[in-house]
Amino acid sequence: MKIVRNPDEAKAKEISEAVKANDGYCPCRLTKTEDTKCMCKEFREQDHTGLCHCGLFGKIDNDGTPFDLLPVD
Repeated sequence: MKIVRNPDEAKAKEISEAVKANDGYCPCRLTKTEDTKCMCKEFREQDHTGLCHCGLFGKIDNDGTPFDLLPVD
């Protein structure tokens, strides 16, 4: 499994700006802790394919599953 950035450049830029405006923390989380620093602990420890909460990153199988078909957790 590998981690990839959202290939939709407009969406990725929007999310990246939200992360930056939130001091590097996931914009989808209410608390600011080390666990919610982007890329959040929950996503890093995720053991299956899928997107992070904000949609900036996704975990894909090495078989090349298209990013836009990944489930959102």
